[in-house]
Amino acid sequence: MIKVGIIGATGYAGNELVRLLMGHKEAEIKWYGSRSYVEQKYASVYQNMFEIVEDTCLDDNIEALAEQVDVIFTATPQGYLAGVLTEEILNKVKIVDLSADFRIKDVSVYEEWYKLEHKSPQFIEEAVYGLCEINREKVKGARLVANPGCYTTCSILTAYPLVKEGLIDPNSIIIDAKSGTSGAGRGAKLPNLFCEVNENMKAYGVASHRHTPEIEEQLGYAAGQEIFVNFTPHLVPMNRGILATEYATLYRKEDGTYPTYEEVKAVYDKYYKNEKFVRVLDKDVYPETKWVEGSNYVDVNFKIDSRTGRIIMMGAIDNLVKGAAGQAVQNMNLLFGLDEAEGLKLVPMFP
Repeated sequence: MIKVGIIGATGYAGNELVRLLMGHKEAEIKWYGSRSYVEQKYASVYQNMFEIVEDTCLDDNIEALAEQVDVIFTATPQGYLAGVLTEEILNKVKIVDLSADFRIKDVSVYEEWYKLEHKSPQFIEEAVYGLCEINREKVKGARLVANPGCYTTCSILTAYPLVKEGLIDPNSIIIDAKSGTSGAGRGAKLPNLFCEVNENMKAYGVASHRHTPEIEEQLGYAAGQEIFVNFTPHLVPMNRGILATEYATLYRKEDGTYPTYEEVKAVYDKYYKNEKFVRVLDKDVYPETKWVEGSNYVDVNFKIDSRTGRIIMMGAIDNLVKGAAGQAVQNMNLLFGLDEAEGLKLVPMFP
């Protein structure tokens, strides 16, 4: 059995990790770390775990934890792991970090967008960006995995095949994304109160959301060049889910025409036909958050607008599963040579 420790077990992503790992045949949770609930029973924080988890929350002592487990998930705010990580810890245990501390390779970009000084930049280069469908082989040999953000997972996978194959101008990409409120975390914040969110929809982080450089960096690798995108997130009054609608200019073919539906579909199938968790939908069937809720699936599709020479790409995920905990478990499975889908064979919930 893989011995698992979770730091930040009482946040939404941490609780989702617990839920998924309870159904994992090869993993056993040894440590429920939570700075806010030390010595409280985990099931008193999340009553859904009553008579399922009997353990008490411990602190976030990563050095002690590294002596007891095989892998640590850090579902913590930005800056935590970078502030405590050492070579000694990484020599003892594998880490899957759900924060942004090691996602961005340029430390100055991280510090600019997150307004934090990076305390352990020496580990950035070796950290593997844990988007399994793109970096699977790199993840397998890693000590430190940077689990991608929720918006970024959806945004990148939706456009990646067309960027990689050069069908679209990557600098023309506009991403309009909408997320349920769980993406903002469990902390009490005025903008996330029921009366503020219910019966309302709003844009936030306009031209400044910190997932922007992460999207640009990863799609830039696919394009083979530095790119810039417009990314605008919106908050919608639902618990879970992300829907990304992305627009880009198609390149014309040598004969002056635009790619056909069949040609674009073939590109998506080239990259995703054998991917367990990416579902390319049938023609004119578009992704909806309700059809992926509670699962590790990414649903994607597209529509060509020949009138404007643009393409509309759409993707949907559950932000707490494929956008956080599910992807983290998927990375753990790769790290330990397990079936990538172990613990993640979840049928989407409906209604």
